[in-house]
Amino acid sequence: MKKQTLSVVMATFNEEENIKACLDSVKELADEIIIVDGSSTDKTVEIAKKYGAKVVVTDNPPIFHINKQKAIDMATKDWVLQLDADERVTQELKEELRKAISHEPSAISGYWMPRKNYFLGRFLMKGGQYPDYTLRLYKRGKGRLPQEDVHEQAIVDGEVGYLENPLLHYPYKNFSEYLFKWNRYTDLISGQIKKDRLKRSFVERLFFGFFYLIIKPMHWFLLTYIRHKGFMDNWQGFVFSLFSALRFPVAYVKCLRRKS
Repeated sequence: MKKQTLSVVMATFNEEENIKACLDSVKELADEIIIVDGSSTDKTVEIAKKYGAKVVVTDNPPIFHINKQKAIDMATKDWVLQLDADERVTQELKEELRKAISHEPSAISGYWMPRKNYFLGRFLMKGGQYPDYTLRLYKRGKGRLPQEDVHEQAIVDGEVGYLENPLLHYPYKNFSEYLFKWNRYTDLISGQIKKDRLKRSFVERLFFGFFYLIIKPMHWFLLTYIRHKGFMDNWQGFVFSLFSALRFPVAYVKCLRRKS
């Protein structure tokens, strides 16, 4: 039986503080590493090349998944594992990945994996933040990204399975970095809201605004902090639920202020 091979693919932009730890976690697992870089101004590309990665430098589109898809399209091995630079593959997950791709022939074309998100000093285990399944492993040619939304999942042609061991995610060094990314994300949401709002009548826009300014943030906070027990994640759980809820009214106000 032919040994199944694995491409690790990534899109990067100014990730010199993250990329080394990420690549260290997969260097023994990957048969090739492919990185599409959005013209980083730091040492991201230099570090990636030290790991033998094939690096292509291009522009940096607001929808980051455009560059992720470029990296996926460049993969040449049997399976594709798509990662972000701020993610880490544990030894337990590494062993499970090896087993998953070695089951050939297999009807399964892709795998969901749980993910732990690190936030201001702890992994969030409540508030709907765990297991936070993400579809990152798929046979080459079977998985693709819609490239329409920052939090979209891959679309896999065929049956998908589930892995047990979590991927570790370290998206923010501190609260300032969280606010920076949160602000960028609300910019993207505001554009989506504007497109939706333009399709509506004057009366519908009034209800639409009330929904985004009042109903949706209240519902989201109660859902994550109370129903999904975000309060069990200490003060970090409160902060996360609060700002997750505030993204909706903030994005709506930004939508009203957008000129195009």
